[in-house]
Amino acid sequence: MESIGLTFIDWIIILIYFAFVLGIGVYLRKFTTSEEDFFLAGRKNSSWVAGLAFLSANLGALELLGMTGNTFKYGMYVAHFYWIGAIPAMIFLGIYMMPFYYSSKIKSIPGYLKLRFDEKTRVLNGIAFAIMTLLVSGINLYAMALVLHTFIGWDWNISMWASAITVAAYVTLSGLMSAIFTEIIQFFLIWFGLFLVSILGIIEIGSIDQIMNRLPESMNTLWSTSSNPMSNGMFIHWAGIVLGLGFVLSFGYWTTDFLVVQRAFSAKDLRSARLTPLLASFFKMALPFIVILAGLIAIALSNDPNSGFKLLQDNGQVNYDSALPLLIARYYPSGLIGLGITALLAGFMAGQAGNISAFNTVWTYDIYKSVLNRNASDNHLLWMGRASTIVGVIISLGTAYWAKSFPSIMDYMQAIFSWVNAPLFATMLLGMFVWWITPNGAFWGLIAGMLSSFLMWMGVKFHWFSESVITMSGVQSDMAANFWRAWWAWLICFGVTILVSLFTKKKPKEELVGLVKGLTQEKHDQHLPFIKRPEFVAIISLAVFIILNLLFW
Repeated sequence: MESIGLTFIDWIIILIYFAFVLGIGVYLRKFTTSEEDFFLAGRKNSSWVAGLAFLSANLGALELLGMTGNTFKYGMYVAHFYWIGAIPAMIFLGIYMMPFYYSSKIKSIPGYLKLRFDEKTRVLNGIAFAIMTLLVSGINLYAMALVLHTFIGWDWNISMWASAITVAAYVTLSGLMSAIFTEIIQFFLIWFGLFLVSILGIIEIGSIDQIMNRLPESMNTLWSTSSNPMSNGMFIHWAGIVLGLGFVLSFGYWTTDFLVVQRAFSAKDLRSARLTPLLASFFKMALPFIVILAGLIAIALSNDPNSGFKLLQDNGQVNYDSALPLLIARYYPSGLIGLGITALLAGFMAGQAGNISAFNTVWTYDIYKSVLNRNASDNHLLWMGRASTIVGVIISLGTAYWAKSFPSIMDYMQAIFSWVNAPLFATMLLGMFVWWITPNGAFWGLIAGMLSSFLMWMGVKFHWFSESVITMSGVQSDMAANFWRAWWAWLICFGVTILVSLFTKKKPKEELVGLVKGLTQEKHDQHLPFIKRPEFVAIISLAVFIILNLLFW
């Protein structure tokens, strides 16, 4: 397709942003003198800084292009990813899991697995997480390239490399510190740069009610059509949403994915670390009013033959992820297009930087130091963190080309999460709340969960068996299969972990103090009045969550 004409002002805005981001990396390098500065931003951040970075690290390509494209494909049901698919898990992380994570002074999630179980479980999860992170990192590179290709008309290869080099430069310079700093700037850029899409779409069509009226009934509700998979856009039963997304995928991502949890580790104290996901939950609940609404506007416009709105096609296949860039091109005048593109690029760079900073930490501590060089000095680890950043970005370029072959970013993402995060959540849940779960139980349970999920995905992809075997219904739906596969992987890991633990050696209770609920004395925040405690913020978040689900029932 031809590029959308960018004016001189648009170019200036985009170039200023890239120069600013690289400048931050150069400036913060002088403050990055130790490995704790590079990998944990010195543990100096307030709950607001950590909270905005926590959400911004999740605001990558998945959120912006993927969710808008998915809304075009599935309708209002995609809001489940923001509400039931995030809020309960974020609250659970802040209230119950963060005390164990933060107080044990670990540098990564696999680090907790080592303390609670053993080295082999840590390395297994470290390798699986590193692979998953590079696959997701490739998605962000692909999405940045899609924007550069769509708006500027650059060749795909040039777009991919330009994106990769920028991220590699500023993360290599100062690690998590520059990643968090730029994520906060990107957070505001995304909100200011993209909320106008929804507003201008409402103005063109008339009102939110008129947008909803232009949609089929299967696409304009949240729960009321979920009792029959045939009557909603995602072809899924409410049980699949609640068990697969609301429980397994959601808790698996928000409570065990080091990419986002790492931001909470950078908080200055335990209270700030606990508040990090709770404060982020309010912004997470508001995001559908940008992303989902934009997708619904795209459906309404494409259903109107006079609008001239049509998604891109690649080799005859509809590219759902092009919905948001095309809406920006439709609504934004010169100057604003530059801001819109910068907001999109900011989102992808936030996601990409988050993935790469998480990858370099897990590689350095949980694979390199624990297996390859146990006596490495702090300076050597700092060097290894920088070197692994560059290698990670180069590998991400390869996975970006693979991501390009999928019709929707979101289907690809959910497949990856169901392989790694779903079984890991079963391991973490049992490890934190049941003291007699053994190291061997955790290791073999994790292997069984990951392998079963991957084999189920392969079975459907290569037609060894029908999706209906996994979804327990006669409906063919990629997203329903993802949700149900995550549930089965969690259940298999949960069952195998308990079974093996019954017959293998347990760790003594005294070794588990500070790591397991019930064996650990919890006295945090007792001196504060209730309205200043994280629990109070959690109650407000839960109330808003319930109201939103009832409003859009």
